[in-house]
Amino acid sequence: MRTNAALPTADIVAGLSIAGLLLPEAVAYSGVAALPPQAGVIALFAGLVCYGLIGRSRYAIVSATSSSAAVLAAATLAMVGRDVAARAALASILVVGAGVAFFLAGVLRLGVMSNLIARPVLRGYAFGLALVIAVKQWPTLVDMHAQSGNFFTLVAEIVRRAGEWKIPSLACGLAALIALFVLERARRVPGALLVIVASIAASSWLAAQGVALTGPIHLALEWPTFAQPGNGQWLQLIEFSFALMFILYAESYSSIRTYALKHDDAVQPNRDLIALAVANALSGLFHGAPVGAGYSATSANESAGAQSRLAGLTAVAVVLALVLLFLPFIEHIPEPVLAAIVIHAVSHSLRVGVFHNYFQWQRDRLVALAAVIAVMAFGILDGLLAAIAFSVVMLLRTLASPRLVELGRVGAHDYVSAARFPTAAMVPDMVVLRPEEPLFFANAEPFFAQARQLVAQRGATRLVVLSLEESPDLDSTAIESLAEFCTWLGTKGVALRVARLKDLARDALVRADLAQLPPATALDYSSVDDAVKGEGINATASL
Repeated sequence: MRTNAALPTADIVAGLSIAGLLLPEAVAYSGVAALPPQAGVIALFAGLVCYGLIGRSRYAIVSATSSSAAVLAAATLAMVGRDVAARAALASILVVGAGVAFFLAGVLRLGVMSNLIARPVLRGYAFGLALVIAVKQWPTLVDMHAQSGNFFTLVAEIVRRAGEWKIPSLACGLAALIALFVLERARRVPGALLVIVASIAASSWLAAQGVALTGPIHLALEWPTFAQPGNGQWLQLIEFSFALMFILYAESYSSIRTYALKHDDAVQPNRDLIALAVANALSGLFHGAPVGAGYSATSANESAGAQSRLAGLTAVAVVLALVLLFLPFIEHIPEPVLAAIVIHAVSHSLRVGVFHNYFQWQRDRLVALAAVIAVMAFGILDGLLAAIAFSVVMLLRTLASPRLVELGRVGAHDYVSAARFPTAAMVPDMVVLRPEEPLFFANAEPFFAQARQLVAQRGATRLVVLSLEESPDLDSTAIESLAEFCTWLGTKGVALRVARLKDLARDALVRADLAQLPPATALDYSSVDDAVKGEGINATASL
């Protein structure tokens, strides 16, 4: 919401500033996606217009992104190989498919689905992906036709064939890259546009030195046509479309949420899903690249002083004017300069400092590193799946390693870990236990095995109090294991009381109605102290 009349001027200035960045990046990301240059420009128009009219973030800039371009290239390569025409035709279907997947997610109100990917996975994946993209741009930077697809074999090939690097192309790319890093220090200077203008001015001389230029860009809109997928490819199409959607939304929602929190704005993820659905469907229909709210473009928009979505719509008008008036000049952009723009764009993700907290906190270090290694070793798509799988395995490993705490009394009513607070008094003839993780199928049996061992070691015991405050619910394995523990206690003449049950866990035990378990009236102890004293049962529980 605008609060004063000066805001439209700020948005127009921001739109003018970021247009110079968006156009060359759009052309450059087309190459990353293995698509013709116009694919990125079409995607830029579709993303900015659709999100500007439908979306809700004030700062999000929806256009082609490096990560989605790399994922699309990997998907088309996996399905049809290196056939350029077949990959372009398949790419359109995949982008439209991603739009359909976005629409289904929006209709089903799955706006929080990006939280399914842990942040260490996202940061590790972004770092590894940026490294892969940068290395894959190096052959373009030095005008070398590489044959390898895997990251490690490509690095080896680049080093092995160093004698084939074209010096004029390398010099052009490095000069552009240095200029981009220098100019980025001036926040409101369109560094990419200045580099592009300079390279176009020198394009005739560079071409005479053997530096490759972008070539023709065909922007005439044609009626959408698609190639019929081959037999057995439909399942792959669906899988890759959802993978592309998931990557796009994880990146987009991260950017949108970051700046919403920074400026105390509301987030409407389900509305943004619909906006991204329309943008990708429209882009795919006209053979454009996939689009999302990339962090670098969104950050540049916010830094340029944008206050509303008018900045993105202004950028559309500026880009349209540039394309209509200067398209022949854009076709003369040297390819090493486009490679430098891509490398510069992904370099912001190549910062080791993003992992500092994980090592300082001693949390999720292996998950973040595994994500980096996975994307380099297994590729862009399989690497993400491997990283997510590894994070889930590590979570299950933690949860499946039961930590059993014996509680002692501090003061008149409080019960705390006896190991952490040595002064806590143990209750005579009683054992008070608490699992430190939620009970479920992977840790229930080991936990109760530890509990039996501890009770046996304590000797004469008349009562065991089990605090289940960490378990929001109980699955069938946990219930059966608890029943077996009750049976074992019964053979020892030991009673059991369960304290601090959450509603779902209590309801599950009531429905189970197992003879070995305490009656329903013994499941309503609101505190460990009440369970120890046998007091505090709710009056309604006895009805």
